[in-house]
Amino acid sequence: MSRITDTRLRTREAAARLVAAGRRPHQVTVDLIYAEIRQGSRTTINDELKLWKDEQTRNDALSEALPPAVANAMMSIWALAIEHGEQVFAVRGEDLETEAVAATTRADALATTNAGLQAEVQTLRGQIDDQQGRLAATTAELARVQAERDTATHQAQAAAAERDVLRANADTALRELQFAHARELESRQAARTEHDAAMRAEVDQATARLEGVQKRVMLQADEAREAQRRAEAALSKTQQRNEQLVADVQRISADAAEQRRLAERHETQLVSVLDELRELRRERDALTRQVAQLQGQLQAQGAPAPARPMKRTR
Repeated sequence: MSRITDTRLRTREAAARLVAAGRRPHQVTVDLIYAEIRQGSRTTINDELKLWKDEQTRNDALSEALPPAVANAMMSIWALAIEHGEQVFAVRGEDLETEAVAATTRADALATTNAGLQAEVQTLRGQIDDQQGRLAATTAELARVQAERDTATHQAQAAAAERDVLRANADTALRELQFAHARELESRQAARTEHDAAMRAEVDQATARLEGVQKRVMLQADEAREAQRRAEAALSKTQQRNEQLVADVQRISADAAEQRRLAERHETQLVSVLDELRELRRERDALTRQVAQLQGQLQAQGAPAPARPMKRTR
């Protein structure tokens, strides 16, 4: 039996004992009841004691209004009804206690289920965190693709501008060619076919270039990844060009070093030739002086000296 049901029943029993001991019903208090049963809350005892006092008041009024035999009979019936009610109340209390045990069992099962659900919630939260991480990565990838698409759009716009310029240049060239053709038609009738063919070839080439530009614009607008691939290919070509330039710079540096070596060698040779030339000039001057001395000696001796050409020393 539950604690509340037991408290209410024992409250009634203690009140009956106090009345049987000589106290009047209105003299029975909550403190007296609590001192007797030593359990339950004073609020529960007070509620049950008020009900009991009301019943006693009604019983006393009924006893005074009816004859003693009738009152005793009704009191007996009332006592039997109370006893039956208490039995029903006790049975109901046991049922409630059984239901409470079942509810406790269900609560334990629910607690176990709740623990499992909490674990599942933790797992789901981890999955949600993973999903959020992947969503952030996907968002970053989307932003990157959007940036590439914007770049491709700018390139497409630039290509469109280039197409317009090419078209304008083609129109201008076509007009100039037509004007030149009209102006020189009479004087260059023989070259008309060749000129027309060249003009048509140029127009076809300009048209082909325009069509190529249009296709490239469409491809750049629709395929951002293709633009990235071309950018990577252009980067690769640029790297190759840089490597080629580096090789050219190295080759030019080697050539310059070789030219410097040749210049130094030529300069050394020039210095040597100049020294040799100065030496030859000194020898020539010495020979000239010797010839002059010999001529002076011959003239002094009075003998005619035939003029002999001197070999000029180089």
